[in-house]
Amino acid sequence: MLTETAYAKVNLALHVRARRADGYHDLESLFAFCADGDELSAALREDGALTLAIEGDFAEDLAADENNLVLRAARALQAASGTTLGADLSLEKNLPIASGIGGGSADAAAALRLLVRLWDLRPMEIDFPAIAASLGADVPACLGSQTVFGIGVGERLETVDLDLAGTPILLVNPLVPCPTGPVFKAWDGEDRGPLDPAEWRRGRNDLAAPAIALVPEIDEVLAVLRAQLPRVARMSGSGATCFALFASEAERDAAAARIEADHPEWWGMASTLR
Repeated sequence: MLTETAYAKVNLALHVRARRADGYHDLESLFAFCADGDELSAALREDGALTLAIEGDFAEDLAADENNLVLRAARALQAASGTTLGADLSLEKNLPIASGIGGGSADAAAALRLLVRLWDLRPMEIDFPAIAASLGADVPACLGSQTVFGIGVGERLETVDLDLAGTPILLVNPLVPCPTGPVFKAWDGEDRGPLDPAEWRRGRNDLAAPAIALVPEIDEVLAVLRAQLPRVARMSGSGATCFALFASEAERDAAAARIEADHPEWWGMASTLR
């Protein structure tokens, strides 16, 4: 049995530059990843079959059917590598579903990393970027799970060195559904300018306003996080998860305790950036 963490994704800044004719959007985003997330494990099968069991806090919100991104990633890797091996996969779903922190994309990326090891494949012989891109816009960034600057729909990635590893981070989600499609559709179409990765703290999340219009609870989460006096507090992705970066783990943990006491109905996760 092998295991792999599906690291939670955070958009430290997310600028929407244009709505494209194909329905997608041109984005500029600084991706970062937490040290924690979902957990995926796998046992080898010789018959080529793929199975998936899901457990954890958010298991009931996710189906283990053929459309699950973990199984889609596994099938894509089987096809690309030509392997006749299979796997019994088990996913511990710790992250909320469709919450702006790349849960499904991170799970798919973790499946690719895990099955390469389980099946003893040669990575250099497989076009992982193409497989990842076929699974979703955030999967290429999640594959490496390192701080990167994403351009386009997120498929063009540039390495950046911002010395963020170890930064204490607190994630908070009001556990109110915030579907991605309606948030992007509600974006006002105004290009507010480019994102400079080196100046990301001066950046923004252009999806915050439309997300808050759909889910007002996000605004309350942001206000509560900012009241903890973090270095930065923003919404991640298309919501509803928000994050705050702190100067120390003690400050993060104190903020987490206060928020949990005042809002026990919210979900939270204290971690550090990778």
